[in-house]
Amino acid sequence: MSVMAGIEERRTARTALRLTYDDFVHFPDDGKRHELIDGEHYVTPSPNVRHQGILGNLHLLIGNWIETNPIGRVFMAPLDVVLSNWDVVEPDLLYLSNERAAQTLTPANVRGVPELVVEIASKGTRRRDETIKRRLYDRAGVSEYWVIDPAIDVVRVSRREEKGLGRPIELSRETSDVLTTPLLPGLQLPLSRIFRE
Repeated sequence: MSVMAGIEERRTARTALRLTYDDFVHFPDDGKRHELIDGEHYVTPSPNVRHQGILGNLHLLIGNWIETNPIGRVFMAPLDVVLSNWDVVEPDLLYLSNERAAQTLTPANVRGVPELVVEIASKGTRRRDETIKRRLYDRAGVSEYWVIDPAIDVVRVSRREEKGLGRPIELSRETSDVLTTPLLPGLQLPLSRIFRE
């Protein structure tokens, strides 16, 4: 019996129980993104070239800025973020301040909440990124959540307000918008550079 079949069999037998991090570590290393959200297993195929190009651009822009302003660390997938025993995600990109990194960064993963989480939406993940994952990141206490939509060259930015993540602000390459964030003061991210091919 395969590992996945065994996990699914145990899950079916224990319908009242959710999958945990202990189950997660036994998922296959198959090049796909495996995540747990509220104990439910989600699998996403490997990303396409456009997705990876945008991710590389963003990582390079933020990483270069952090080189000269060493206030934190930026990571790109694959890197597990363990938010709870039932919530293990792999954001496309995340940022941790030096203080947060000291509290949450382990040799294997992040065990806690990043200040910034970025997801690059695809046809298969768009709905999950904008609903299920947004609720999870809100509940966990993420300071900012960006959803990048490569289909229309748009970034939707949600920032923490008094009662949680606020309504998304939409920035567009078409209108030459520049993304800034109070988490990285002075950093300017022109959308033309994020979406550059």
